[in-house]
Amino acid sequence: MELPVPFLLVIIAIASLLAQWLAWRLRLPAILPLLLIGVLIGPALHILQPDLLFGSLLFPLVSLAVAIILFEGALTLRFDEIRGLGGVVRNLVTVGMLITFAVISLACWGILGLTPQISALIGAVTVVTGPTVIAPLMRVVRPTAAINQVLRWEGIVIDPVGAIFTLLVFEFITLQEQSGTWLHLLIMLAQTLVVGLATGAVFGLFLGNALKRGWIPGYLQNFAVLALVLLTFGLSNTLADESGLLAVTVLGIWLANMREVETADIVEFKEELSAILLSALFIILAARLDIQALWSMGWPLLVLLLVVQFVARPLCIIASTWRSTLRWREKLLLCWIAPRGIVAAAVSSLFALTLQKNGYDGADQIVTVVFAIIIGTVVLQSLTSSRLARWLGVQQRKSRGVLIVGANTVARTIAQALKKLDIPVQLSDNSWEYYRLARMEGLPTYYGNVWSEHAENYLNLSDTRQVIALSPNRHQNALSALHFRHIFGENRVFSIRTGPATKGRSEKETRHEQLFDAEMTWARLSSLIAKGAAVKVTRLNENFGWMDYLNVNPGATPLFARKEDGALIPLNSTMTPPSPCTLVAIVESEKSPSSDR
Repeated sequence: MELPVPFLLVIIAIASLLAQWLAWRLRLPAILPLLLIGVLIGPALHILQPDLLFGSLLFPLVSLAVAIILFEGALTLRFDEIRGLGGVVRNLVTVGMLITFAVISLACWGILGLTPQISALIGAVTVVTGPTVIAPLMRVVRPTAAINQVLRWEGIVIDPVGAIFTLLVFEFITLQEQSGTWLHLLIMLAQTLVVGLATGAVFGLFLGNALKRGWIPGYLQNFAVLALVLLTFGLSNTLADESGLLAVTVLGIWLANMREVETADIVEFKEELSAILLSALFIILAARLDIQALWSMGWPLLVLLLVVQFVARPLCIIASTWRSTLRWREKLLLCWIAPRGIVAAAVSSLFALTLQKNGYDGADQIVTVVFAIIIGTVVLQSLTSSRLARWLGVQQRKSRGVLIVGANTVARTIAQALKKLDIPVQLSDNSWEYYRLARMEGLPTYYGNVWSEHAENYLNLSDTRQVIALSPNRHQNALSALHFRHIFGENRVFSIRTGPATKGRSEKETRHEQLFDAEMTWARLSSLIAKGAAVKVTRLNENFGWMDYLNVNPGATPLFARKEDGALIPLNSTMTPPSPCTLVAIVESEKSPSSDR
């Protein structure tokens, strides 16, 4: 029975949501459930046939979706952050990227027998690893800080850099087919580059000034940015074929690096939009996958995967880490981890559609090979990286850090006390003033919402064991608790009370408000600190126990106890701290506090 078009569109939406939910529930990279469900409803059950469903609209829809995705990725590329990167990461996204491109291109040409042009495009597309796959993998592998930093920043930076490189390779291939001489080819390539760069820069300058000078009301900013991104893409493509993706990438980079332009709200909106587009797009692309073509490639495709894993990546790491301070064990793990992500699939599918539209032979093989590399790298590395890190001795033995949601006075005071216990602390806040104060006090702090996709990519949680929400905003605390309880477990996520218990508050807002006594709310703690109360760290043992502490500090209120195994336990007045332990308590200024022991 042929299903109506509206119902098929609903199936795509529900399939995208189901895949993302399964990824969250099973703690897997989202690309795996998206791929499986897309293949299931596409070539397996023939429920969804995108070419019949969308017809001539398939190419423009994929083009616009990829344009938005590349713009969102470019918004994260700040030049000041690149300058602060270590030499290894810089090498990975320059020399290492070119080595990966060369090895995979030659392998596709020599092993699979593809044309040099198709091989080069596959090699360019597959240089991108992608933070959406790296970030969840790092939480499972828990490598040392050096490995974690290198892999995360490589994935973040190579996303837009690799996209630009792939665009240039694609432009060279398409223009080569249209030009008769090398001179004509260079002229057409220069024209495409100039139009893409100029269009992106002009619209970037205009949009940046419009946002900075308040020409667009706040409630229309996200809509205006989206409309201008699509206008940039469309106009650039009209002026010079296939220059639109370069234009929107330049537009995003321009906005990200323009002074006095606040892009936080834009990034948050584009993250949500990109998540929707990526999910739906990947379902559609997976539904177009030719399983028979995948199997028909047989052993040569498997040999290509071995080359990608055991030749391309090791050569990239060897060249990029030459004369670095990394140990050989750390380099070996870096050689193993380089999963490809959804962006590679989306971009390769778009270029394949473009080449097919232009009648290019063998264009359909691009998607088959790229999807095979994605599946092979993600599955193999997800299943083996944690064991390899443990075997090499480069895995953190036990997470012991604390993520504090909030960088206000209460959060910063408690963070400083936890630092005295040698507990790694990390704060987060979406208030720039609190973020600035925390950084001035030497506390590592993330600026933004901890449940956002940006935090998923940039916030390092590999050494985090517990989450403590200390924001005065109860909704922020509740959302943080809901987000992190699935990652760390129910008994490792706590939230402070933001006020007295009132009717009408939902269970999801109150179930994690387990910190301290009922009257020790955020406002109460803030008031005590403002009046001069100090958060003290004291050692309790058999010679100086809990009762001794209370006799010396009658006005003290216990907050936390750190057990001998490193676990941090929230306390209240009805609980007796375990002995021995290290006690964290707030001592009011008018009392006689004990000295730290």
